[in-house]
Amino acid sequence: MIGLYIILIVLVVAVLGVVTIYNRLVKYRAMVQEGWSGIDVQLKRRADLIPNLLETVKGYMGHEKSVLDQVTELRTRAMNARNVGEKARAEGLLGAALGNLFAVAENYPDLKASVNFLELQKSLADIEEQLQLSRRYYNGAVRELNIAVASFPSNIVARAFNFIPAEYFEIEDQADRAVPRVSFG
Repeated sequence: MIGLYIILIVLVVAVLGVVTIYNRLVKYRAMVQEGWSGIDVQLKRRADLIPNLLETVKGYMGHEKSVLDQVTELRTRAMNARNVGEKARAEGLLGAALGNLFAVAENYPDLKASVNFLELQKSLADIEEQLQLSRRYYNGAVRELNIAVASFPSNIVARAFNFIPAEYFEIEDQADRAVPRVSFG
């Protein structure tokens, strides 16, 4: 009779352990989804701002059409990206193109003095800051999920219930990772 109680207690403890691990995995997956939603919202805000920025810039620098066309094309590509890796690559290219647009804008003093352009530039900088915070949150949530999916004994529960590691939102372009070179002379 005591042996039956011991077996019953071991089974109850095992079931409670599986339930606890499963609930933790569900929580981490929900945090990853929440983090991706935050990134998606900021990317949508940026994508919505770009046409206004391009319209403002167009009037000042009509002969820089290739820069404007590139930003437009990359915006479309970024909005049509399907998964995290595609989205990260497309957004990295779009960010570089926007940086190029602002660099070209430096050659146009009237544009740099335009209130609309300055407001759009400030809005874009705010969005980029929020996007960076969203990326950090998302990647932290991915880290927690991936550790739980790979660690023992939660990896057994994860495999049984089809929890898979999530993909980080990473910079693809090695040039973006490089430390900028500063020269004073």
